[in-house]
Parts: sequence; C-alpha cells; structure tokens
Amino acid sequence: MADSAETSSFAMPAELSGADLERRRGLRRMRIVATSLLGLAAVVFLLTRDGEGAWGYVNAGAEAAMVGAIADWFAVTALFKHPLGLPIPHTAIIPKRKESLGDSLQEFVVDNFLQSDVVSERIMSARVASRAGAWLADAGHAERVVRSGSRIAAHGLRRISSDDVAALVQEALVPKLEAEELSPVVGQLLGEVVEEGAHTGLVDLVTGELHRWLVSHEIEVAALVEQRAPWWTPQWVDERVSQRLHLEAVTWVKEIHDGLHHPARRTLDRWLATLAHDLQHDPDTRERAERLKNRLLTQPQLIRSSISIWDSLRGALIEALHDDDGLLRRRAIEEVQAFGRRLESDPRISGRLDEIAAEVASYTVEHYGHELATVISATVKRWDGVETSRRIELHVGRDLQFIRINGTVVGGLAGLVIHTLTHL
Repeated sequence: MADSAETSSFAMPAELSGADLERRRGLRRMRIVATSLLGLAAVVFLLTRDGEGAWGYVNAGAEAAMVGAIADWFAVTALFKHPLGLPIPHTAIIPKRKESLGDSLQEFVVDNFLQSDVVSERIMSARVASRAGAWLADAGHAERVVRSGSRIAAHGLRRISSDDVAALVQEALVPKLEAEELSPVVGQLLGEVVEEGAHTGLVDLVTGELHRWLVSHEIEVAALVEQRAPWWTPQWVDERVSQRLHLEAVTWVKEIHDGLHHPARRTLDRWLATLAHDLQHDPDTRERAERLKNRLLTQPQLIRSSISIWDSLRGALIEALHDDDGLLRRRAIEEVQAFGRRLESDPRISGRLDEIAAEVASYTVEHYGHELATVISATVKRWDGVETSRRIELHVGRDLQFIRINGTVVGGLAGLVIHTLTHL
C-alpha cells in the first residue's frame, strides 16, 4: 500500500527557480514584519498591564492587537500546515484538500475560459493566419520549418521497416484487392483514357525508345535473325535478310511514332476500346481478368518487389531530405515562403483559415473542453501535498502576511474602541 501511494503522487522539482528564491526572500521579510508587530504588541501589553488612565487605553489596544495578530497568524498558517505542529481539526487545508482544490480550479477554468464563443472570438481577433504567414514568408523561418519537417519525415521513414511494408501488402492490400472485382473499374478507366487520347503520349514514348534501340543495336538484331535462320541457308543470305528486316522494323516503328493516324495506332485504339468494353460488360473477359489478377496477387515475388520498391523510394527520399542544398529542400522552402506570402497578402485566404481555426477550436472546447481541463485536476492530484503547500505559499504567502499585519492593527483599534465605549 505504501508503494502504491508513492507511485500515485510525485513531488514538484526540488530546486527553486530565481523567481521562487526572490519570492521566498520577500515572504521571510513580511513574516518578520508581521511577527515583529505581534512582539511589539506583547511588549506594550506587558509594560502597561497595571497602568491606569491613558495607559489603560494603550493596554487594552495592545491586548486586542495581540489577539488579532494571533488569530490571523493561526488562520494563515492553517492554510498550509498544522499550527505549532498540532493536528488541530480543519488545519493544513491545502495539503489535505488539494484534490478538491484541483477540481475547483478545473471547474473555474472550464466555466470562465474554455467557452466556445470566448475562444473563437480570441482566435479571430488575433489574426493567427496572417501572423503565421508573415512569419513563414521570412527565408530563415521557412528554412527552419523545412529543416525540422525534414528531420521528422526522415525519422518517420526510417521507422517504417520492410516487415511493416510486407505486412501492409500481405494482410491489408492483397486481401482487399482479392475480394474486390476490379475489372469494371479498370475497364471504365481504360475507356476514358482511350476516349480522351491520354494514351497517345505513352505510345509516343514506347515507339520512340524502341526506334532508338533498333537504330543503335543493329548488330544485336542481325545476330538474333541469323540465329533463327535455317541451318542450310548461306551466310550472305542471312545477312541480307537480317539487314532488310532491321531496316523495315526501323522504318515501321518510325512511321508509327511520327504518324498520329497510322493504321497500327488505330488498330491499337480499337483493341483497347474493345478491351475496355469487355472488361465492363463481357462475363468471360471479366472472369479471365479476375483470374489473372488473383495469379498476380498470389505470386511470392509481389511481396519482394513491393519491399524492394519501398526500400529504393525510402532511401532516395531520406537522402533528399538530408541534403541541405538539394532540389527537394530548396523547392520546399520556396513553397513555404510562397504560402506565407499568400497568407499575409490575401485577406480572403487568411480570413478563411482563421474561421476554420476558430471553428475547430470552438468545436473542441464545446465537446471536449471538460476532458481537456481534467489535466488540471489530474496533475494536482498527483502532486505531493506538502511540497504543493510550500510552492503555493511562496506565491501567495507574502500577501497573506498583510492579513496578519492588518489583523494586528485592526485588532488594536477595535480593542481601543471597545475599551473606550466600556468606560463611556
């Protein structure tokens, strides 16, 4: 039970800050002043206890001043500890009732600060977006943001291991793709691509690369043809045939690349359009496509290829993020500065972002304000009671000593007035 009690609370930092040390010195000075007034009242009372006439009034005032000083000393001390170490009931209030004090402080914050309209109005008046834009527009600030973001992104990329990628592909993506029929979706996308001619650039790229390869690898093409030729044909015939085939292939590919209306292109368009239609409406084509999809998804090489692609991509990204003079970092800094300038100069964008921030804050406070404020009561409950009392006393104890001083002065005046009225 003792161990559990120790783990359920903790003491505040033992070392005092410079401000706390100054507060402690001020508290000691005010304690000396208040105690000195009590001592002065006691000395005056002793010296005038047998006096008559005017000294009787002084004695009555000193006696009442002592009573007021002692009463207020007791009241102030009882807040933080047991007076004279005696376990008097209803003393050491803060150490004993810190939990309820934490709850009361929490309710006070919720009722007076965590109000949706107050938070929303404060955010709108602060013009957070415009100020953030001015800050981001500065080159040094933008570089700092990108540098910090790059470190975080690189750290996050390193944390994603190959096993995580394999588990994602094998346990999440593959079962989802196997369960979903993708043929209609692929067919619809393919149909839109063919209809808009978006595949033309890909055909140009493939034919252009193929033409360059054929031109620069004439010897390899000739060797391949000669290997496929019958054994009984003369060598010079094989060479002439290979040269002719190479020339025709180069010419044909060049014509496809340069001619947007080449018959081969139109044939490819018709085939792709038919395939797109069949993938959406023909049961046999859809079934074959699904079987092909399942065979691809069940290939062991799929996992290894996914991991290999991820490792290559991750390595390239991490290297680019660490390169201070790299294109990625420079581009990111430029975009951050441009975004900051837009926030600073365009009141529509900054105003809209302020509205969004205010709405988010208002919603958060309205629905989760009480839960957010529980951190106050939870933190106070975990504090050590004695140390909490000492810290609170450092902050308010100096002002509380004025209660003792006022009690001494007011008590003395009240005693003088009572003594006067009694004689009258």
